[in-house]
Amino acid sequence: MKMKETEPSLYTVKAVFILDNDGNRLLSKYYDPEFYPSMKEQKNFEKNVFNKTHKADNEIAFLEGMTIVYKTSIDLFFYVVGSAQENELMLMSVLNCLFESLSQILKKNVERRCLLDNMEGVFLVVDEIIDGGVILESDPQQVLQKVNYRVRGESVIPNYQSCHFIY
Repeated sequence: MKMKETEPSLYTVKAVFILDNDGNRLLSKYYDPEFYPSMKEQKNFEKNVFNKTHKADNEIAFLEGMTIVYKTSIDLFFYVVGSAQENELMLMSVLNCLFESLSQILKKNVERRCLLDNMEGVFLVVDEIIDGGVILESDPQQVLQKVNYRVRGESVIPNYQSCHFIY
């Protein structure tokens, strides 16, 4: 895939995805329609990213002309992808906001089973942080307030005593 280096982009985040410790996709959102438009291309990219990062101790990687920041937790890998020109600190603030917000919603049980049990809340968190590739929020407390409001507005109230949403 060829990217024009000097062309400005509306997208500050190209993609966000969460993989399990085997590299399987649990959640992914791609915001730039030209950035791996097919599911096959996306999964190949995710596999390449996972292979490069799953044994590394870094928090940042550069692959296929992209800047990738990532974090691990128990059996999960969280990734935020931006263009090569994107500010790594800005991408890291998105990643940290995502992780901290999910940590609060999942009552610090940031692991595969709990994440899968609460996918509605996970998608709400991602959508509050990023819209169409544009970063809306990087403060986890603001995200949690908005998600809680949206969830309550839909008559779905999170049960903070466990890692399940009550329907």
